[in-house]
Amino acid sequence: MVNDNLDVLLKRFEQPDEVHEMEKGRFEVVRLGGMTIGRATYEPGWRWSEHVGRQQGVALCEVEHVGMVVAGQATAAMSDGQVFVMSAGDVFYVPPGHDSWVVGEHPYVSLHFIGADHYARDLAVD
Repeated sequence: MVNDNLDVLLKRFEQPDEVHEMEKGRFEVVRLGGMTIGRATYEPGWRWSEHVGRQQGVALCEVEHVGMVVAGQATAAMSDGQVFVMSAGDVFYVPPGHDSWVVGEHPYVSLHFIGADHYARDLAVD
């Protein structure tokens, strides 16, 4: 049986539902099918604790992230001292309680499938 009430939805990050700008970075949000997907683009020198956390008065990101690195590299440094480098092609899970920063001289781009909505709300102070 075919359901004629279903519509295909196509969206692009070039026309996101929300954009959150910050120094050295940007987080774009697309909502579809009950899901929030984010695209993070951070320039070399971007660091979460400096460019996001400082404005919120916190040292660590408390958002759980599941996503995929599209370009570049970034570090996730956990509150327990563990440090991970995420590179293009990596699919990642980063639990709450971390700092993060761009590694190297190339922009870092990642897609966020879990955590994007909460992260966007945290950034909504701009």
